[in-house]
Amino acid sequence: MGETLITFEIGPNPPPRLDKALGRDVPEEAALSRSRLAKLIADGAVTVNGAVISDPRFRIAEGAVVAVSVALAEESHIGAEDIALDVVFEDDDLIVVNKPSGMVVHPAPGTPGGTLVNALIHHCGDTLSGVGGMKRPGIVHRIDKETTGLLVAAKSDRAHHHLADQFAAHTVERRYLAVCYGLPDQNDPRLRGIKGTSFEPGNILKIQTFLGRHRTDRQRQAVSFTSGRHAVTRSRIVEPLGTPPCAALIECWLETGRTHQIRVHMAHCGHALIGDPVYGGRRKLSPKAIGEAGVAAVAAFPRQALHAATLGFEHPVSGEFLQFEAEIPQDMRDLLRALGAQG
Repeated sequence: MGETLITFEIGPNPPPRLDKALGRDVPEEAALSRSRLAKLIADGAVTVNGAVISDPRFRIAEGAVVAVSVALAEESHIGAEDIALDVVFEDDDLIVVNKPSGMVVHPAPGTPGGTLVNALIHHCGDTLSGVGGMKRPGIVHRIDKETTGLLVAAKSDRAHHHLADQFAAHTVERRYLAVCYGLPDQNDPRLRGIKGTSFEPGNILKIQTFLGRHRTDRQRQAVSFTSGRHAVTRSRIVEPLGTPPCAALIECWLETGRTHQIRVHMAHCGHALIGDPVYGGRRKLSPKAIGEAGVAAVAAFPRQALHAATLGFEHPVSGEFLQFEAEIPQDMRDLLRALGAQG
C-alpha cells in the first residue's frame, strides 16, 4: 500500500506537547484530525528532526522539522452500491442528503447492504479522501430507518472531526416535523402533571428526562429519571388537526440527540407519533373529528410520521454557517391532507 509524506516546520510558541503542536501546525490540506494524528504518533509514523517520536507528550520546540508518513486510504470493506440518492449539497469535504423512508444509515448484522453508507461509497467514489485511513464516509449522526430527511456525512478526516465536535457540543440545528396523536397544548392540565414536562413562553413544550435502553426490550429506549443519558426535546404546534383537534402537526427540535429521542419523549407525554410501530400503539381517532377518510389514513400509515426537515451547521473548512431544508415527504403530505390540514 502506498503512502505520502507530509513535512512541515513547527511555528512560534508551540504547545509543549507533540500531539498538540501537530494538531496546531499540520497543514490543513493534509486533512488529519487530532485523533488520527494521535494514532500516527503511536504507530511510529512521526519523526522530529529525523528521529521517530512515539510519545505524544514529547516536548517540541519552534523550528523543529516534522515528517508524518500517512498511508493512502484503503478501500473500505463496505461495498459500494448504486442506489439513487437525493443529494441536497456536496463539496470536497461533506455531503448532505435527503434520506428516504426505509433506508438504514449504516450497515449492521441485520442489514449488511442497501444502506446509506453503501450508496455514499458508490456515489462519492474517489472523492472520499478517507476517514480514519479508510475510504468511507464519516457518519456523525443518524436518523431511524423509517424516518425521512436531512443527514450530513463527512468525506474527509478533517470534516469528520469538526462535524463530530459540533454534534457533541449540541450546536447543530436540527428541526423535525411530526404528526402526533392529540394536541400538546399548555392549556391541557394533564400535561402539566407528567414528570419531566414543562412549558416555555410561546406554548413550547419542553421534555427533559434521561433516556436509556429498556430493561426487557433491548430494541427500545425508555424514559428514566435516575439513569441513562440526559435528553431534552422541545416542540410546538404547527397546526391542530381535526374538529375538535385530535392530532397535530408539530415541529420538534433537539438540545441533545439520543436514539429514538423524539419518538420516546412524545410517547412519554401522551402524544406518540402516528404510525410509530414501537412507541405509538394504534389509537382509534374519532370519525366525527377527522372523517372516515382521516381515520383510515391514520390506521394505514406504515411508519412513524417523522421528518428531519432542517439541518444547520458550520462548514468544517470555510466556517460558513450552512442551513438546509427538505420538504415534507409525499406520504406525510397525504396523511395531513386526510386529517384536514390547511397547509
